[in-house]
Amino acid sequence: MKIFADRVAQTLERQWHHCYLLFGNEPLFVQESRDHIVAKAKQLGFEEHHRFSMDKSLDWNQVFDCTQALSLFSSKQIIELTVPESGITAASAKSLLELAPSLHQDIVLIITGSKLTRAQESAKWFKALNGCLVNCATPDTKRLPQWVQQRCHTMHLKPDHEALMLLCQWHEGNLFALSQSLEKLTLLFPDGELTLPRVQESLSRHNHFTVFHWIDALLEGKPKRASRILSQLEVEGVEAIILLRSLQKELLQLIKMKQMQQQTSLNQVFDQFRVWQSKKPIYNAALSRLDIPQLKQAIHLLTAVEIDAKTQYDQSPWPFIQQLSFNLATTDNPLSFHP
Repeated sequence: MKIFADRVAQTLERQWHHCYLLFGNEPLFVQESRDHIVAKAKQLGFEEHHRFSMDKSLDWNQVFDCTQALSLFSSKQIIELTVPESGITAASAKSLLELAPSLHQDIVLIITGSKLTRAQESAKWFKALNGCLVNCATPDTKRLPQWVQQRCHTMHLKPDHEALMLLCQWHEGNLFALSQSLEKLTLLFPDGELTLPRVQESLSRHNHFTVFHWIDALLEGKPKRASRILSQLEVEGVEAIILLRSLQKELLQLIKMKQMQQQTSLNQVFDQFRVWQSKKPIYNAALSRLDIPQLKQAIHLLTAVEIDAKTQYDQSPWPFIQQLSFNLATTDNPLSFHP
């Protein structure tokens, strides 16, 4: 079974599983989903609680012992396993496969992590656990307004369209801050009415962008969004070289995808490069808008900007990165500037 994080509470009321896998890049979703499951487990009499980190130092015998020994005070136990940033190793996968037959109705297993690949979803250990997979991925820009609207509704807040869009813009990539901001707004405005002036006067920006947000905006062909993200990355002190290298890797992949596209279908191209379903529209937009000569010219200009960034210390590379960003994200703008 697979559900989204915002459906966890409702699902728990209808159906109980003995294994929950919480994976995604949104810490707020992981934490809230875990809290919902633990609270429900305690209602059902799961009183003992064991937590383990699945790093190299984990003694798996301790985990197995939890499944074998029953407490004098409670026979129902919660076992939490936290997957490190490095992901699930082959050794951990083997241990999980061995653990699966030991699970029973008096145990609930909760596994949390930031990423789960499609290959892992098809792995033996995943199938053996037969758990409920909770998608804790951050909503994309299209789904974010709907999620914020739903969140406001549960907190008895009624934002108008302008206020809703501002909440999304100011908190994108930082839903923890958004949750705190909404709690603040409920205290400030008991009537729940949220207008643009009210939100502007009461809150400050809390959005957090990464290099990947910027690249996605470029691929989608959204120059204004790309410029806004890039400006914030500059203010936050992100190294220009990191942006240039990340973009270079993406452009080289796009060239390979374009070349392969000449010989096979787009779906086969996506399969070959292991493009996630949520990323397919983004790559499709870039492949439709940019041709191979444009991509090669962009790499040439990007290389020139990187050389200048490493040699011309009295000249900031950011204006040139902004120009390159605008040109890549704009359909009809030729890539024709020189640093």
